[in-house]
Amino acid sequence: MELRADHGRRRLVLAARTPGLDAGRLQAVAGCSADLELLERPDPGTLAALGLTTAAIAWLRAPDGARVEADLRWLESSGCTLLAGTDSAYPELLRRSPDAPAVLYVRGNPACLLEPQLAMVGSRNPTAGGRATAREFASRFARLGLTITSGLAVGIDAACHEGALAAGGFTIAVLGCGLDVVYPRENIPLAERVAASGAVISEFPPGTPALREHFPQRNRIIAGLAHGTLVVEAARRSGSLITARLAGTAGREVFALPGSIHNPLARGCHELIRQGAKLVECVEDVLAELKISLADQLLGSSVQPSQGTPGAAPVLDKAYKILLDALAFEPASVDSLIERTGLNSESIASMLLILELDGHVAPHPGGRYSRMAGQ
Repeated sequence: MELRADHGRRRLVLAARTPGLDAGRLQAVAGCSADLELLERPDPGTLAALGLTTAAIAWLRAPDGARVEADLRWLESSGCTLLAGTDSAYPELLRRSPDAPAVLYVRGNPACLLEPQLAMVGSRNPTAGGRATAREFASRFARLGLTITSGLAVGIDAACHEGALAAGGFTIAVLGCGLDVVYPRENIPLAERVAASGAVISEFPPGTPALREHFPQRNRIIAGLAHGTLVVEAARRSGSLITARLAGTAGREVFALPGSIHNPLARGCHELIRQGAKLVECVEDVLAELKISLADQLLGSSVQPSQGTPGAAPVLDKAYKILLDALAFEPASVDSLIERTGLNSESIASMLLILELDGHVAPHPGGRYSRMAGQ
């Protein structure tokens, strides 16, 4: 449900500051109140029946008018937008996750929240190797069409954002404070770069400080936005493990990079693997697990449905036709396909994934592929 501009912003500011109000309850309010009018003209009995808490009802009955006006002025001056859980532009994966925020503050491009995402998290004090690996993996995932979502923390989070940016891809930073605060301060320049091509988001209203208890809340958004969460380096007691646990609770895939038994920052990852997380040695390990959920989204759905007879074969764009023509019925390696097509390895790997899912190609041992009969 899209709100009319006249009252919509004020009501969303009220919603963002309402204690315990999540996307599900906001949708319930919208279902019985045109344009969320009930938030400005609250009826306690109706709100209680919709599942709002006593604290939420008390706030809506007597909101802090000065704070609401300050929020509205900040939104006007900052150019940030509000995205409600009732909005069609609100990311569906997040909406389906537990306790999804009622409202998101967004600096940057809200549309990138609808792109297929992989969360990448890890230690704030990584090894040099861990930092380099995070940046490399994020860069490769971004080139394959995945948006990289993380928490803007120093260390692994920052390396993941930087890797995605270096590849010219999208990245999303989720904050545990208001968008006017930005924590840590040393990553303010990185936040500006992220917002310029992707988005910096928060459920916390402007002026909200970076308190310790906010970060588990932030982590549930990171996990909820993404198809899966990859932990790069983490000690046994790490906030990254909270993100991984929340991803599992939301029904998403959990991945972990193993490390040396002598590295304390590998122990959290090893613990996750013992608990069932997928062990990751290369980018393809993640893509293989996510291919079902990403098939219709990866690379902007480059394989489009036919506009002709329902049930007809998909129509392939030019690059896919070139790759399919380069494939024979005898298995060929990716290196051979690079020579035949002039496409790079990342593009070929992602395109083969889509072609396999649509029944155009068959995989063979040794990372080789062949064309299916009849194709």
